[in-house]
Amino acid sequence: MRRTLTMAAATAALALVGGPLVVTEAHGAPVLGRWSAVEAQAFWTPERMAAAIPAPPEPEAPEVADPSPGPAASPADPAPSATPTPTPTPPPTPTPSPSPSVAAVPPGRAPDPAYAAAAAHPGVGRDFDGMPVVGRMFVMTGGGGYFCTASVVSSPGRDLVVSAAHCLLGADARQVAFVPHYRADRPQPYGMFPVLRDSAGHAKVWIAPRYRSEGADRAATLDVAFAQVGPNASGALVEDVVGGNRLVTGAAYAQASVTLVGYPASAARPRLCVNRTTKFTSSDPKIPGTFQRIDCTGYPGGTSGGPFLTHFDPNTLTGDIVGVIGGWKTGGDTDDTSYSSYFGAEIRALYETAVASARVARVARATRTTRTG
Repeated sequence: MRRTLTMAAATAALALVGGPLVVTEAHGAPVLGRWSAVEAQAFWTPERMAAAIPAPPEPEAPEVADPSPGPAASPADPAPSATPTPTPTPPPTPTPSPSPSVAAVPPGRAPDPAYAAAAAHPGVGRDFDGMPVVGRMFVMTGGGGYFCTASVVSSPGRDLVVSAAHCLLGADARQVAFVPHYRADRPQPYGMFPVLRDSAGHAKVWIAPRYRSEGADRAATLDVAFAQVGPNASGALVEDVVGGNRLVTGAAYAQASVTLVGYPASAARPRLCVNRTTKFTSSDPKIPGTFQRIDCTGYPGGTSGGPFLTHFDPNTLTGDIVGVIGGWKTGGDTDDTSYSSYFGAEIRALYETAVASARVARVARATRTTRTG
């Protein structure tokens, strides 16, 4: 599969000039502790981030249990509607509107010309300087450091990011951190946001239970993960710093204009492309389901989790997220065509579970702070 590496390739890629990355925590063991932004920055040095490779190798067998408790998602997605409107699910919590980035284009200044160039040449990917709301998600799993693309999704707590589930599936995923607007020459322009841990020491990542139990092929339609991140070293929440995209579910598979952003492993800067999407139904019985598909050149390993954005505004640098690179063959079998799990009722339910669980976690942290203050 295109978006993941074999174990041999992963081992070779980790053979750095100064030796392999040092794993400071026991393999497979949950890690207790705060895992603050300061700790994350100390661990994920610029050198370690630059040495990370795309997406961890796929597990030999799917996990049996879901370490993140929560209600099971709905058994089936609804038929796509003609217009992209949110799919209501109980409890009736509306999806927040997009939050403009603090780095939005100032009045009177023209947007980055890369956006106009991408729109003028549909399907042609190009490297660009990136956008604050999209970045790299770094994770230690097995014996090394890996990354995928992730982006901020608007939520009541202003602390959620979304990526592909296959990027964060491992039971031993640890030292997970999100770096918005990452670039090799400017690795932390807005700081680092650590993915929080639960009381058992597991990263607070929400993946559909069926994806965990059936694996990346049989449950390819559920290749989506939400994660709760803590504040950066300045104490600021990620959505307050870089803005957030609005989650939209129940949209049409075919969209006239989708902005695709991803972080190729081979490039120092992220990748940008604009094109239409189409509906793709798999003929492979081992990877069943229907997915969104987009033709955009130059999206190899590392771009998994990259957002499919509709109604992207080059002035606010945010839009509506209707997919993430993943799904069929964890994103596709060539660099020039990418796929996404369809954002329907099950993804909406997963988001609502993440929102509710994150709220509980914030209340618990506030209670502990009050008692020890």
